Amino acid sequence: MNTAAFLLVSLCCCCWLSAAQQETKKTENEDKECQTSQGSCYPNLCKLLKDFGVMEEKLRTTMEKLGVMETQLKVSENQLEELKNNERRKVIFSAALGGNGHTGPIDHDTTLIFKNVITNIGSAYNPSTGVFAAPIAGVYYFSFFYHAGGSQTKYISLFKNGQRMVTSSDHQSSGDGADNGANAVTLQLEVGDQVFLRLMANNHVWDSVNHTTFNGFLLKQV
Repeated sequence: MNTAAFLLVSLCCCCWLSAAQQETKKTENEDKECQTSQGSCYPNLCKLLKDFGVMEEKLRTTMEKLGVMETQLKVSENQLEELKNNERRKVIFSAALGGNGHTGPIDHDTTLIFKNVITNIGSAYNPSTGVFAAPIAGVYYFSFFYHAGGSQTKYISLFKNGQRMVTSSDHQSSGDGADNGANAVTLQLEVGDQVFLRLMANNHVWDSVNHTTFNGFLLKQV
């Protein structure tokens, strides 16, 4: 090997050693930086993860509370609807004849019209016709009371649609100044069924000062 070739090889070896040394120092510096990073940044990451866990737990608790509130809201809505239904199911009426002395005797059966409405919850009783029309299907209780002079016959019947259900009556009596009578019945009605009172032909009833009354109310919806 001549002198020039030897110098060239020596120079290349020196360059390679220098580059290798620089690469080794770079790797060592990166390791130190990594170690520094592990010592300073990772604890912050752990804190973030811990905070995230706390937030996740709070979110879960909030969602559970929202679920409970939603259930309570549904219960309240159901209760409100039930109250509305109960209010619609209230049917009560009481009415009296509104004449100036007496009704009858008349030569034909006559539906009594109780014009003086005392109570009419549900508006099922019609004071223009004297007819109660069932607004909902159910079991109803009806009663009526009358006052009349003893010198006349008294015969009053309660009808469901066209069928006579119960009657109250009294005979004419010359020794009896006045008579009172009453009756009551429980009926199962469908929507639209009609209940009313009729004064039978050639009979008499006292109709002033609310002496004669017609009453009814819903006992149970069916």
